[in-house]
Amino acid sequence: MKTSKKWIAHFEANALHQRINWDLFPAITEAETASVLSSLQAWQLGETSDGAHLIHASTLYASHIGDLDYIDAVKLFIKEEQKHGNNLGRYLDVIDKPRIKKDWGDSLFRKIRYFNTNMEIWTLAVITVESAAQVFYQCLKNATECTLLRQICTDILIDEAYHIDFQTERMTILFNKKSVLSRCLSRIMYPVFFFSTSLLVWSAHKKLFKAGGIDFKKYMNKMKYKYFKTLHRIALVCSRKSTLIHSALH
Repeated sequence: MKTSKKWIAHFEANALHQRINWDLFPAITEAETASVLSSLQAWQLGETSDGAHLIHASTLYASHIGDLDYIDAVKLFIKEEQKHGNNLGRYLDVIDKPRIKKDWGDSLFRKIRYFNTNMEIWTLAVITVESAAQVFYQCLKNATECTLLRQICTDILIDEAYHIDFQTERMTILFNKKSVLSRCLSRIMYPVFFFSTSLLVWSAHKKLFKAGGIDFKKYMNKMKYKYFKTLHRIALVCSRKSTLIHSALH
């Protein structure tokens, strides 16, 4: 399991990679634009958060557990997300399409995280959104022949894989410290939150998902796979470890 210092090193090294050739002409067709524009604009807005509330929650949590390096790791994680928003915004600029300032989905998530200082809920939310983002950006990439936009999507997809690892590692640490009762409650809460959010993302961006070759059934199957690979696996592994420890002691 990586330490916070190693995540800092990862994010700093990853920031040096330049995977996008901005000299390329943005060759997106009108038909492609019609299929992806509204979702591209909404997701660009969502990627531009300053992360102030997450940093606040992370600071409280890191101070409590004595791992102040985790704060810097979270800040670098947020910076990488902002890079995604900046690249998407730059692309909108070069194809002469406006950046939007308001979206119902973004507004909803901003209101939820405004009052949240609980690290477990933050981590649950990020794992869920990042999982949906992987499907979203792959569909966006599949929905266009524009090399520039496809490079932007590839860059984001590479980052998102590590983001999920970063958050899954943290959730494992959090889950390991929970009581038996709290773990049972989490097993109920995690899938409800994950799949409810997944449905909201589908509802908001189904036009783009379909343009990228994913219907509702395929989308939910992909999200189910991602849930079992992350949150379900965390609960299962931690519970097995607890059982083994309990058996060894008795």
